[in-house]
Amino acid sequence: MSILVTGTAGFIGSHVAQRLLARGDQVIGLDNLNDYYDVSLKQARLARLMDVPGYTHITADLADRAAIEQVFAAHKPQRVVHLAAQAGVRYAAQNPHVYVQSNVVGFLHVLEGCRHHDVEHLVYASTSSVYGANTAMPFSEHASTEHPLTLYAASKKANEMMAHSYAHLYGIPCTGLRFFTVYGPWGRPDMAPILFARAISEGKPIRVFNHGRHKRSFTYVDDIVEGVVRTLDRVPGQDPAWSGAHPDPATSGVAPYRLYNIGHEQPIELLHFIELLEQNLGRKAQMELLPLQAGDVPDTEADVSDLVAATGYRPQVSVEEGVARFVRWYREYYGT
Repeated sequence: MSILVTGTAGFIGSHVAQRLLARGDQVIGLDNLNDYYDVSLKQARLARLMDVPGYTHITADLADRAAIEQVFAAHKPQRVVHLAAQAGVRYAAQNPHVYVQSNVVGFLHVLEGCRHHDVEHLVYASTSSVYGANTAMPFSEHASTEHPLTLYAASKKANEMMAHSYAHLYGIPCTGLRFFTVYGPWGRPDMAPILFARAISEGKPIRVFNHGRHKRSFTYVDDIVEGVVRTLDRVPGQDPAWSGAHPDPATSGVAPYRLYNIGHEQPIELLHFIELLEQNLGRKAQMELLPLQAGDVPDTEADVSDLVAATGYRPQVSVEEGVARFVRWYREYYGT
């Protein structure tokens, strides 16, 4: 199968591309290799893909309409896994235009490519951040998400609404995936696991917001990949067993559209995550305990019952095992 994967120099995208190649798919990888964080890490991720049979790489920006049109016209992917986006919740506050160009305008270009080239199924990344001010736990796909607290979350909520409109108007099968606190090897250096691991290793203090009392559904990257691949293989409207459908009031039917959480069902406190890092690094953390940041939510907890019903899969890797694997990679890659 020919699959376009956007964001293949990124954390999750590189893992998904590897998995698809390993099972024999042809992967067209797309990334703009921007300098939001260390480009050498992105290049190292790509290096693991470049010589694998079946992989073709394209360096292009999602916001470049002509370039994305050319990708679809030249390669005619059967399915699309859209993972590229401008990352970093905090970064959005200082650079809102970058977020809208990448996460909204860029997503429109992907949708248009799918529309005009008969793509069988679009799977795209959303985020647990869309739950925003919700306090009812666990977070369910059937709860309201009308109150995002950050521009990043708002851009992803916009993606969900755009995808539904294209599913309804043009019959494009679309599946959105709300990821919960992904961590693991090859993660972004601006994310807490690497920030904390580096500071602990160097004996420097780490900033811990909400005094470490956050609870998060920390989800190991391999579990995310498994969820992506399983949903990719189940095209809305073609699989009689599929669930998670959203009623379409305009037709009194169902648009070929699904939305799933992918997250570990057992959230843990951030302080426990730090304890696991300490145990695996063999050093104690120095912590600067701070109040809750604007835009942060105290807790997240994933309800994955729809994912289980549709695919038979729920995340498997315990946080203890996941942190151990992450630290082994961290030490090997960074030489600490």
